[in-house]
Amino acid sequence: MKRLITAGVCLASYTCVGHAQSTVSLYGVIDVGFVYNNNAHGAKQYSMVAGSLKGNRWGLLGKEDLGGGYKAVFLLENGFSAANGALGQGGAEFGRQAYVGLSGPAGTVTLGRQYDSIVDYVGVMKAGGDTVGGYASHPGDLDNTGNSYRVNNAIKYTSAGYRGITFGGVFSPGGIAGDSQRNRIYSFGVGYKQGPLALGAAYLVARNPNFSYYGNNPASSVTGSNMASVPIYSGYASAQTLQTAGAAAAYTFGNATAGLVYTNAQFRDLDSNAALNPRALGGEAVFNTLEANFRISPIPTIMVGTSYAYTRGSQATSGAAGGVTYQQLNVGAEYFLSKRTDVYAVVFGQHASGRDSTGGNAVAAVFGLTPSSSNTQVAATVGLRHKF
Repeated sequence: MKRLITAGVCLASYTCVGHAQSTVSLYGVIDVGFVYNNNAHGAKQYSMVAGSLKGNRWGLLGKEDLGGGYKAVFLLENGFSAANGALGQGGAEFGRQAYVGLSGPAGTVTLGRQYDSIVDYVGVMKAGGDTVGGYASHPGDLDNTGNSYRVNNAIKYTSAGYRGITFGGVFSPGGIAGDSQRNRIYSFGVGYKQGPLALGAAYLVARNPNFSYYGNNPASSVTGSNMASVPIYSGYASAQTLQTAGAAAAYTFGNATAGLVYTNAQFRDLDSNAALNPRALGGEAVFNTLEANFRISPIPTIMVGTSYAYTRGSQATSGAAGGVTYQQLNVGAEYFLSKRTDVYAVVFGQHASGRDSTGGNAVAAVFGLTPSSSNTQVAATVGLRHKF
């Protein structure tokens, strides 16, 4: 982050007030790579893809000292594709984050489009932007540990640190007249970081998730399914509630870190909406995921890592039988040309078994890739990333 516009520079035509110290930092990531997919609907696929290791972005982070230990803060963060220049997050101008708030001795309160507590306290210990990238997200990023989904209209509190402990929560009112429950989202979590040990746990509830959680981008449908492209859970678009809980731990020893992540995601109370539930499923579907990850820097300019994730999903309790299993292994390496620029290579493979939410035989579908026509998929990417 690391071009600084110091106090005395005023944005647009507004005038700085008094002697308050203000800063605005410009930062970003540009990441582009080549991807090979051995089975994209039955055919080999070669493509250039942006954000293989970490999502492309640029942002403005602002702070103003108000005195007495208080600050005004804001963040505007845009997601985009460096491959074609298109906006990310369904065409949102600042689709990654956009908020304003106040920070003080007791913590920070912010208002806007923001990350949920699963991302803040559990996802930070999942394998991802270091060594194996976004393709290591759990199937369909069903637990959002890969940070694919944001919360609109959110009020967020993040505590100050107390002996290594932080905690916080997010609340988004549904905004529906006469129905305070519809489209409402809330989450909360706690984290601990002291010495080599890091721990985290979080819980999220999203009402009408097809619209409130998966469908909160400009390109989203307000009547149809916003989950149709993900066979892992597309059959559960009529769920009245998405309930996700997770816990994670990481331990650093020397130049290596090992981590464990567990999540439980439930699509509850499927209703009879024919457009969202064509198979007339009922009850709930439950997914449990366990991930183990490891990374090490044998020398300062090289980092290598691996992760393995096992996901077991039960079918809805009526209208379907059986369940589904996904297993994915990822191996990656980075070589740092400088503190800001690195080259990387990642290989990943997924195996699926059972029946998915559509009722058909489950196919492998590495997150972010065209799904396979069979129950296996192997892919690889090499790329270049620059941070500023």
